[in-house]
Amino acid sequence: MNKNIIAIATSCLLTLSTAAVADVSSTVNLTSDYTFNGVSQTGNDPALQASLDYAADSGFYVGTWASNVDFGSGEDTDIEWDTYVGQYFQLNEKIGLDAGIAYYTYHGDSASDTYNYPEAYAKFGYSSAMGNSELNFWYSWDYFGLDVNHYIAMVAHTVEVAPGHSVKVSFDRSTSADEKKWFWGEVGNDAYNHYRVEYMTSWNGFDFDLALEDTNMNINSADTRVVLSVSHTFSL
Repeated sequence: MNKNIIAIATSCLLTLSTAAVADVSSTVNLTSDYTFNGVSQTGNDPALQASLDYAADSGFYVGTWASNVDFGSGEDTDIEWDTYVGQYFQLNEKIGLDAGIAYYTYHGDSASDTYNYPEAYAKFGYSSAMGNSELNFWYSWDYFGLDVNHYIAMVAHTVEVAPGHSVKVSFDRSTSADEKKWFWGEVGNDAYNHYRVEYMTSWNGFDFDLALEDTNMNINSADTRVVLSVSHTFSL
């Protein structure tokens, strides 16, 4: 996929329900740690994030999202700015499909743009009396600009434990197709697992998310942590 095509079309990504019903909106989120599949992108520090999204009644949507990042000493990259475009399909009363493509860009260092990469995704949702289940997939053919195939697969389930209070449990696995170009944790590790349990609620227009997460990697940026996020969405 040509990068310019993705940019013209314009990776936190929309949930199935948001893609289906939103018009034009913006969300501002403050989080104690920006974690991406369990790995801190801010050196275990807080992040301020914002998005601008448009979604049509047909299910088509397009948006952009940004966050501060910190990849460590000797690295001045300080902003991640993503764009995405996709289509939501309500296949029947219980099953929905969200499919699209995102493009991740990085800024702040002279070499930041070498990290830019595209990613395609497909997210299936199933709603039942037991809650909402998800089966999600992400694939990049140029992960972090290294010309390497990378895959992420996730299963998740959300249940409302009381009116306005929900708990979500998820498991995902990230896999590099070439650990010589990209590996996880230690040299030779082509994959890792990520586990997350989160509590979600809303109050006075603010959404709260308290999560406990961990990975099977033995590195400081991916160890056990509690992450608190508070967000507010504005209709434009």
